[in-house]
Amino acid sequence: MIDRKPENPGRIAEEYAIGVRFKQGLGTHGLYEQNKINERFFVGDQWYGANCGNDRPLVRHNVIKRIGDYKLAVVGSSPIAVNYSAEGVPNTIGEKERIHRIREEMAAGEISGLIINTEIPTDEEINLIMSSLSDYFRVTAERVKFDDLKETALRNAYQSGTGILYTYWDDRIRTGLYADESQNTPIVGDIGCEVLDIENVYFGDPNLDDVQEQPYILVAQRKSVAAVRREARRNGVPEYEIDKIQTDRDTGNMAELEPDESHKTTLLTKFWKEWDKDGKNYKIMAVKTCCGATVRKKWDMKIRLYPLAKFSWERRRNCAYGESEITYLIPNQIAINRMITASVWAVMMMGMPIMIINGDTVPGEITNDPGQIIRIYGDQNDVASAVRYVNPPNFSPNFDNNIASLINNTLTQSGANDAALGDIRPDNTSAIIAVREAATMPLQQVQARFYSFCEDVARIWAEFWVMLYGDRKLKIEDDTGTWYMPFKADRYKNLLISTRVDVGASNLWSESQSIRTLDNLFDRQVIDVIQYLTRLPKGTIPNLNGLIRDLQATNRAVSSAQMGNTTPPMAAPAGIGDTETPYTGVPMDSFSESAQQIMESSPDQTTTALLRALANAQIP
Repeated sequence: MIDRKPENPGRIAEEYAIGVRFKQGLGTHGLYEQNKINERFFVGDQWYGANCGNDRPLVRHNVIKRIGDYKLAVVGSSPIAVNYSAEGVPNTIGEKERIHRIREEMAAGEISGLIINTEIPTDEEINLIMSSLSDYFRVTAERVKFDDLKETALRNAYQSGTGILYTYWDDRIRTGLYADESQNTPIVGDIGCEVLDIENVYFGDPNLDDVQEQPYILVAQRKSVAAVRREARRNGVPEYEIDKIQTDRDTGNMAELEPDESHKTTLLTKFWKEWDKDGKNYKIMAVKTCCGATVRKKWDMKIRLYPLAKFSWERRRNCAYGESEITYLIPNQIAINRMITASVWAVMMMGMPIMIINGDTVPGEITNDPGQIIRIYGDQNDVASAVRYVNPPNFSPNFDNNIASLINNTLTQSGANDAALGDIRPDNTSAIIAVREAATMPLQQVQARFYSFCEDVARIWAEFWVMLYGDRKLKIEDDTGTWYMPFKADRYKNLLISTRVDVGASNLWSESQSIRTLDNLFDRQVIDVIQYLTRLPKGTIPNLNGLIRDLQATNRAVSSAQMGNTTPPMAAPAGIGDTETPYTGVPMDSFSESAQQIMESSPDQTTTALLRALANAQIP
């Protein structure tokens, strides 16, 4: 009889088997097989298993990837910023201004931090910490390469229906911080992140969509037997348990491509909630098992959230696993490929038709090579009947139109029309933008789920910070530079921390729109040249900061010269020479060499605005 304790290896193996059977029965082909099919079609391996041979070309017109790349770009292209707040703590405009002043003083080294003289953190202290955590999120995101992780999770969600990001505590990370002023006690340990394939994640209740409501979660990994045994020894597992860890082939469809000599086994990590006797409070527990042996005994993760965030591309009703739209695009993709291939083959048959050879009169081998000399024996009648061509059937001229119509209908029904994909002439930019925005409307629900996924990740990170960081300094990068905020995690364990994702402009149209808006503001004299430059999209002009400094120095020099000369400068005449800047009449050699190079290499639109600004810019 199996021990029913949640950490028992036999029970975990049973739960794993139940999860595998559920996935095998999900959908028409089962989750494992369907995901493999979807991935092949996305990357272009679309004739797999068709048994069409390879003597003729098998054409691929990959509309699935075209649709997928567009939707992935729309959903994940906008930059995000995470803002933390504590429930029940007011944060007015005046409070935000005070926090801003405190942060500036701390960054300048004028104060070391808030004076903590209360047992319970004050509202001002909490708001300062929440503001710092918002900045620290960006620092952590850069360290763990969160942008790459988001892209991978998003791609997994599109191909398989579900993307999973797993956050864990890595006690091997060297932080570069010390617990004492003498720097004898280094602080080690920080969070790490990994994207998991949905094939390797098993939810205890597959009918629950909410990850945090799951009774337990299993994560399956294929690892070498030697690596698992080493991990078991580090965890103090007895040798008789370690001897149970053996190579297995029961992979749950995870390892079909493994060679027989790989000597791998399936390592199962289980997370579950362990409630107290009153059923009011719980702890997140974890255990690692393999082949009926315990690799790491159950331990308290010291957090109150499951460390997994989930994103579903399309939700299934009453199911924790999402659905991919590729599944339902595959029939159209097969039809498109077959029709285009048939069209190509028909043209080939017209150019190189089938030949019928009389073997009695043509002894040699015949090919369709141009210019081949055929040796024929017999009289004139034999020559006429020696070689004949089989006329191919007539090919409908409407066939190509049907192909184009099927491709267009597939793209349109998927929300990827010509305007959305950028396949139309930009004669009317405003109309194109309007049509494009209308095309992206159906994706707003997917975007909302993706931003909710990012908020879940941010909430999990905050849970690790307040529960496991202890006393350490947070690295802050803001407008003032890089500085460190003292952080006492124990003081904030009982806070109910909320997260909000602020979304920036999409990269699809933002640069041209930003420059056009700045041009309008400058033409109306709402902003000056320096304000114009400082708000240009990143990367628009090389060495932008250097150009701003050169312009400031030049304008100060011009202002000083004008104080001694009351005659205002004349506007440059039409057809001005190469030695003067357009609009200003200021000689080019009055600018530094770097400024001249920047002006010459800048985009025409931006350069025009800058040079137009130089004529009247005044620096106080």
